[in-house]
Amino acid sequence: MGLEGPETAGQPQVTMLPAFNASDLRYNDVDGHWPQSPERSPCVAGIIPVIYYSVLLSLGLPVNLLTAVALARLAARTRKPSYHYLLALTASDILTQLIIVFVGFLLQGAVLGRQVPQAVVRTANILEFAANHASVWIAVLLTVDRYNALCRPLRHRATSSPGRTHRTIAAILGTALLTGIPFYWWLDVWRDADPPSMMDKLLKWAHCLIAYFIPCSVFLVTNSAIILRLRKRGQRGLQQGVSKSSAILLGVTSLFALLWAPRISVMLYHLYVAPVHRDWRVHLALDVANMVAMLNTAVNFGLYCCISKTFRATVRQVIHEAHMSCTLKSQPKGTVVELVLKSVGAEL
Repeated sequence: MGLEGPETAGQPQVTMLPAFNASDLRYNDVDGHWPQSPERSPCVAGIIPVIYYSVLLSLGLPVNLLTAVALARLAARTRKPSYHYLLALTASDILTQLIIVFVGFLLQGAVLGRQVPQAVVRTANILEFAANHASVWIAVLLTVDRYNALCRPLRHRATSSPGRTHRTIAAILGTALLTGIPFYWWLDVWRDADPPSMMDKLLKWAHCLIAYFIPCSVFLVTNSAIILRLRKRGQRGLQQGVSKSSAILLGVTSLFALLWAPRISVMLYHLYVAPVHRDWRVHLALDVANMVAMLNTAVNFGLYCCISKTFRATVRQVIHEAHMSCTLKSQPKGTVVELVLKSVGAEL
């Protein structure tokens, strides 16, 4: 995704502006929308993004790990493709949190103050964009799978299998890694003092298309078809059986479109109107937009719990087994058998 790490106050070595020279005046004369002032925009958000990302990581990562364990059990138990896609989506969210939130925002942006070799930063860009593309396009796979299950049930039953699902997920992950390679040349917007070059425009538009506009178009078309098909089914019992999966799908895609809209809007505004480097309002807007976009990696657990009773029961089972395992390890050997018998008796 190439989300640029926050620029926190108290790091003057990061916020230094390159020397103002005649080339800056030349760019400003040609592009009147670029601010004439050579002064660098202040970091209005200060330390708030660092606190936000620290809390998001400390809460979101354990929640996603719990979600992955629960979905892995459901996938193994039911062998439904939708659970495999949700599991892959959760795994990509975990990678996004580790690569973008931890490495990009916290480690590189806040701890190291961006004083990292350029080759390392550009290589990290590839991983960030690849993780983002994987997360988004696995959601696209989930949408297409639900569409086929409801609108083409016979074909879906004949072609769906765990092996085919795994191959499709692997193909998407490989493609996501390949699409991340061009973003090795992604320009850090915090240092973008001059109008964007053709390469900058191509990369930013590629980012907006691959990560937002094309997936949202697929979400809109397939979700509309799913909703129309559900409305045409007048049978209450049958509709109730498929409504939970459809509700999860609609929730996942709607949250993504809503939470990522500010990021894309600010990116395009920065591209054509004002630079982050010299406009504190765009600077603040991009900070807030990035924080809102990253919230998307931690909200699916609550969505699954609100909609699916099966998922809630599986989560309780995982937590109970983990608690029992910790309890057995902390107890003397003589009491282990007694605790196990009590647990089995309570379940019976």
